[in-house]
Amino acid sequence: MFGSSKKDRSKLPERQQLTKYYEMDGALRAYANRTAVLGMICGVLAVGALSLFAYVRLQPPVVIRVDNSGEATVVGGDTVRVGANGLLGLIRVSASAPENSPGEVEGRAITRRFLTNYLTYTPANVERQYAEALNMMTLNFRQLTMNKFREEDILGKVKTDAITSSIKIRSIEPAQGMPWTFQVFAAKEVHRLNQQRIEYTEKMVCRYQVRLVYTGRSALNPTGLYVGEFWEQQMVGEKDIDLDQKSGLLDRSSEVTR
Repeated sequence: MFGSSKKDRSKLPERQQLTKYYEMDGALRAYANRTAVLGMICGVLAVGALSLFAYVRLQPPVVIRVDNSGEATVVGGDTVRVGANGLLGLIRVSASAPENSPGEVEGRAITRRFLTNYLTYTPANVERQYAEALNMMTLNFRQLTMNKFREEDILGKVKTDAITSSIKIRSIEPAQGMPWTFQVFAAKEVHRLNQQRIEYTEKMVCRYQVRLVYTGRSALNPTGLYVGEFWEQQMVGEKDIDLDQKSGLLDRSSEVTR
């Protein structure tokens, strides 16, 4: 047709005889296909790694208790252990189990920390100390304490009278017949200035009772203990308005002699 004649394929070069249809950019297309497959595989791996990271972040923290003999036991969270057949197994330990409740040592530590934050302050750090103490209380006890602070203007009095309070704990013992309740005996000193800018010191021996509430371990509170009740009773006390203001809680074992 139109004077065209069909070419004989036997006269063509050997590579052109293999197929009738060919593309000049075949190698580039092959490389592009390989790159696309590699990109899809990397994308799937990235999504899997991100999902695993999110899963690990959502898991509760592992809490390990070490007793006096050095034995470590898992009291909360997920842990991986090797079985007898050499296989790894994920073991979930429930933090609400009776054997996983905090011990007496943890209760003593929370009690000491609360009293130190609540009763040791200066006009410069009273907000921080009270904030840390309030965060250790239960919700209802925290609201009751904050209302008392506002009604009596505790922070204003501390700054106006330049009140400095310090405490030295002598003993922390659990109360008989009362779970998670500790009786504390401590020496307390309060330094303040009156309206004439004269400093006087109050030295007293007080008995404190702190009742703790166990609400379960969490990432914010690994021990799960909060302060639910606190009261103070002064046993022995005296006031000093001498010109030489000395603190009875400071160590004066080494004195300078002339």
